[in-house]
Amino acid sequence: MAGPTVDFWQTRFESGNTPWDRGSANPQLEQWLKDGVISPGTTMLVPGCGRGWEVALLAAHGVKASGIDYAPGAIAESRALLQSRELDAELVQADVLRWQPAAPVDAVYEQTCLCALHPDHWRAYADQLRAWIRPGGKLFALFVQSLSEESAQGFIKGPPYHCDIHAMRALFPDQYWEWPAPPYPRLMQPQTSFQELAIVLTRKA
Repeated sequence: MAGPTVDFWQTRFESGNTPWDRGSANPQLEQWLKDGVISPGTTMLVPGCGRGWEVALLAAHGVKASGIDYAPGAIAESRALLQSRELDAELVQADVLRWQPAAPVDAVYEQTCLCALHPDHWRAYADQLRAWIRPGGKLFALFVQSLSEESAQGFIKGPPYHCDIHAMRALFPDQYWEWPAPPYPRLMQPQTSFQELAIVLTRKA
């Protein structure tokens, strides 16, 4: 399998070498909750949930959240966070390219999973997202902008892998997804030099 293995991610969590971790939930998710575009009772998946900050925030707002991660260390830390806050959410250790929910969900929060997968697997992952989300459901996406000199020259560099907006349009085509009009909010990752484009896609029937 191209790209990082489960052992790669497990070692990162065991060593604490997770520079992408804010130590809190992404402020864009907080804004979406504040704006009411994610409401209590929504069934929502968080693939690549890491330490569980977003899962915990969603659960605290009454969202029926489920966190999924490849690494057992991530699931263990997510479980500890939920327990410390006395929150309830489902946690699943699984490969997102193979796992399926029991039923389609209302929404997916995609922040760190796509950019952590080697681009060779993006098509399969995009197909998974479409299968997971019910028609009319939402994909709350934060596409990481990590363009480097190497990637600009055609090399595949990552993780994180650069989620070019044109590649995202091809990956989530208008045939299957309704796109909002640009410009899109751009967020800085304070612990890295990367930025994120915040986009909410709606799954078509």
